[in-house]
Amino acid sequence: MTYDIRLIAPSGYPHNVAAMRRGVERLEKEGHRLSGLDVLDRRHLRFAGTDAERAADLNALVDGPLPDVVLAIRGGYGAHPLLPLLDYDGLRRLAGAPVALVGHSDFTALQCALLARSGVATLGGPMLGPDFGASELDPLTASHFWSVLASDRAEASWDAPETSDLAVEGTIWGGNLAMLTSLAGSPYFPGIDGGILFIEDIAEPPYRVERMLYHLVHAGVLKRQKALVVGDFTSYRVAEYDNGYDLPVTFERIVAATGIPLVRGLPFGHAAAKLTLPFGVSGRLDVTAGRARLAFAGHPRPKTP
Repeated sequence: MTYDIRLIAPSGYPHNVAAMRRGVERLEKEGHRLSGLDVLDRRHLRFAGTDAERAADLNALVDGPLPDVVLAIRGGYGAHPLLPLLDYDGLRRLAGAPVALVGHSDFTALQCALLARSGVATLGGPMLGPDFGASELDPLTASHFWSVLASDRAEASWDAPETSDLAVEGTIWGGNLAMLTSLAGSPYFPGIDGGILFIEDIAEPPYRVERMLYHLVHAGVLKRQKALVVGDFTSYRVAEYDNGYDLPVTFERIVAATGIPLVRGLPFGHAAAKLTLPFGVSGRLDVTAGRARLAFAGHPRPKTP
């Protein structure tokens, strides 16, 4: 199955031009029809265009025919200044429409705002440069992404070591932890109760991860969730001063403080292998004998021919 894919650049400019080129070539070779290629050439400071230009990429979805997929080219900082510039009333047309908005990392800020202000569910998943443009496209990343787009019912499964058996239902949401905590308490943060919250981050030492999680605790967010699912936390360092304090200890301390069930091992984040997960739709999480299964339906996806 092939799709009409529109590229958007809501954050940083393409610092790895070769990866972007590979991503375009790889997708076009598979038969997909790409538009929005002009965003790959935009530069303004560290961003892929001015705030107005980058917001216009999303606001352009208000009118006219919709693509099947709206794909972010990369993350990096830049989404926050766009939030006040988006046409949330107009973007409500995307709620339930046969179009999937996809990205991760800084894209999490847009996912929060679109759900909170427009009721639009999105997908956390691969992006053009880091994933489709990688020297070697990870087979799990590719196969799971296309399978999620192709079916109204999907699931993600992974090994969840040292995790107690669990069965919960709720709204699946989450993404980059720094983006989530930076919006908590703002009008761009979705009020989700009884959710299944997944998190990931990059280059954040354990004490900063714990501080961000405590922000969600103090804001009353974390205790309202049914489960916390831990994805990839990559490229961080611990110091001698940490004295044995590392990320596993961080998560143990959060579990002790909240009592929330914790599920480990999710392939999602700033690593080559990542599952594609919905942001804003209902699902069920089961953990049995160290194996986790997250099932969901009604996620945003193109219309089946």
